[in-house]
Amino acid sequence: MKFILNVLWLILSGLWLALGYVVAGVVCCILIITIPFGIASFRIAGYALWPFGRTTAVRHDAGAGSAIGNVIWIILAGWWLALGHIITGIALCVTIIGIPFGIANFKMIPISLMPLGRDIVPTDEPFAAR
Repeated sequence: MKFILNVLWLILSGLWLALGYVVAGVVCCILIITIPFGIASFRIAGYALWPFGRTTAVRHDAGAGSAIGNVIWIILAGWWLALGHIITGIALCVTIIGIPFGIANFKMIPISLMPLGRDIVPTDEPFAAR
């Protein structure tokens, strides 16, 4: 079932959202000082491409650097990516078949706003990062 949902997700919104994360990652990697943001963006691009069967977990070893980095991320790229998830989620919720995918888009908004200090883990191991 996860495979079918992921294929439908890829067709309906995953490819475009992952492309947005890749563009943000490339821009962040071009600016040398924001390479950690680029790496986080590439990690989330994989999650946006194939999300079903995976979830996010908070890393408890992340410190103040992650919090400061998340504030900078929100200013630079996070709000653009979150806006993309909101628009795509609303568009998908218009149809009955798209409602689960729209909800999945809304669930990705927190990680698009604050990617640092979070890990992407399989759903059968949601506490693997602890």
